[in-house]
Amino acid sequence: MRALDDLVRQGKVRYIGNSNFPAWRIAEAELVARQINVNRFVSCQDEYSLVVRGIENDLLPAAREYKLGVLPFFPLASGLLTGKYKRGAAPPDDTRFGKAPALKARYITPRNEDIVEKLQAFAEKRGHSMLELAFSWLASRPQVASVIAGATRVEQVEQNVKAVGWALSAEEIAEIDGITK
Repeated sequence: MRALDDLVRQGKVRYIGNSNFPAWRIAEAELVARQINVNRFVSCQDEYSLVVRGIENDLLPAAREYKLGVLPFFPLASGLLTGKYKRGAAPPDDTRFGKAPALKARYITPRNEDIVEKLQAFAEKRGHSMLELAFSWLASRPQVASVIAGATRVEQVEQNVKAVGWALSAEEIAEIDGITK
């Protein structure tokens, strides 16, 4: 922690955060920072999406307790939440799942396929895309400070920016929770 604190004090970085820490490590880091009077973490970076919600059990409560912003990565579950993969169809060769069978096996499960089908119907009924749903849902989460979104083309960057424009209602969030939990 002292080495990270040195970077902040030297002006080389403004803030420090952690990535993939379990909740107990977040608490430990906070207590150590207080004990030795150094800069504390202000954020945590973890996988979080409509199909990967495990951080809600322990990590989000710890982040809330210690006032950490959450920076979700893989907001589209490596492409599963884009809507481009269809149940029972082989993924296109030029996609992540087409190039990485292990990644495909991690995300394309019967449970996730069911969720995606229901979410697609939910989004389409409201005139939105899966990308808009995935990003807007994350943006609606109180602790999410920003979303780590990858893009390989300019159009994808533009779509990512536009995606958070959908302000989900409390009723819509409750319906999404019913689908994804």
